[in-house]
Amino acid sequence: MPIDESLPFQPVNIAILTVSDTRTLADDKSGQTLADRIEASGHKVAARKIIRDDAEAIAGQLDAWIDDPEIDVVISTGGTGVTGRDVTPEAFARVWEKEIPGFGELFRWISFQSIGTSTIQSRATAGVARGTYLFALPGSTGAVKDGWDKILKDQLDSRHKPCNFVELLPRLTER
Repeated sequence: MPIDESLPFQPVNIAILTVSDTRTLADDKSGQTLADRIEASGHKVAARKIIRDDAEAIAGQLDAWIDDPEIDVVISTGGTGVTGRDVTPEAFARVWEKEIPGFGELFRWISFQSIGTSTIQSRATAGVARGTYLFALPGSTGAVKDGWDKILKDQLDSRHKPCNFVELLPRLTER
């Protein structure tokens, strides 16, 4: 879908959460790939953190960022697989008020084009909590590129038509 260049671009503040027991900021390639793409698209990386694969710690960090009025969106990378240590989707489900099931469905459809049936191992997910969007991507740089370049880049661009997530931000907390 097209970008309506006649409309003003509205940057959003995005926090990046890398879920990993082994990564540091120095070797977090997926987190850095995401940060580079966010900034190249005109948005602001408002915060960046690495948290171990622990549902309570992940949910706690999500809650802190959800409560921060300077953060509009949280995007995580890692912990979405099917092993015993992969608990990111469970942590997200603890904090969101509404799931966005189409995100994971679309991500897996896009990923299928690159990695075939291996995409079935991904539990990429998304939701909304207290006015903040939450997106969980797998930990590979390829998955981050697919998630950002083919979904989030457009949906987080206020000029994307026929609709986008940004235009809904002011209404996320309406009852």
